[in-house]
Amino acid sequence: MTARSVRTLLIHTVLLLLSIVFIIPLYWMIITALKPIEETMLQPPRWVPSQWQWENFAKAFTYGSEQLGYIPFLIYGRNTLLIATLSVAGAVCSNAVVAYAFARLRWPGRDLLFAITLATMMVPFPVIMVPVYALFKEMGWIGTFRPLWVPAWFGNAFNIFLLRQFFRTIPSELSEAARIDGCSEWAIFREIILPLARPALAVVALFTFMASWNDFLGPLIYLMDQRTFTLSLGLQFYQSQHGGTQWNLLMAASTIVIAPVIVLFFFTQKQFIQGIAVTGLKG
Repeated sequence: MTARSVRTLLIHTVLLLLSIVFIIPLYWMIITALKPIEETMLQPPRWVPSQWQWENFAKAFTYGSEQLGYIPFLIYGRNTLLIATLSVAGAVCSNAVVAYAFARLRWPGRDLLFAITLATMMVPFPVIMVPVYALFKEMGWIGTFRPLWVPAWFGNAFNIFLLRQFFRTIPSELSEAARIDGCSEWAIFREIILPLARPALAVVALFTFMASWNDFLGPLIYLMDQRTFTLSLGLQFYQSQHGGTQWNLLMAASTIVIAPVIVLFFFTQKQFIQGIAVTGLKG
């Protein structure tokens, strides 16, 4: 074998081992969801259930409906999907416009403002959590979905950076030719830049959807009524209700909750990888 073949084999071996490390928690969650309750806490752990309890997935949505109170996961799923959809729409629209201004237009203070925008990524959310909460409280938004999706319509530093990197790879000759033909800047952005930026926009949409779908801290802070809870809060409520946890049913509910994200990634992985590759983030 040549040195290149040995190096390739070594890289693939390392990637395979790392993939196994990341797959183990997912495997354990799914297997626990299919176990009888008495096998969930066995020591040493049982990696394959003695009986496959497929009905756990149905029980996860109806368990405790009489004794402990029904936990409406379907309502939680509707709330989460609504918030995620509005957040994705806002992220794609707002970040694309801002990134285009930073990447393709020349105006005084552009580079300084872009640097300030990137600097906001160094500010952790707990630092601004109280002022933001106070702002939303003054606006009367506490207890509604608005604090969870409206900020997505005002841009995100990381998404702006990602789209700006992509926009800079598009030849400027295309824009110049369109200007000669009489196109306005908005028409150039809408008819030329956006169609070419679909891979990068898909990455922004996927990142935003995953962040919104899995968000726990935001709903915990802003939502008060159980009927407005998201899936992440629903799982926590499921676990803590009356102090007892049916771990097999909890893992079944968790599997159903993360399934849409996994399916979405498999359907968009080509656009996701292409968008990451062309924006320069791979380095």
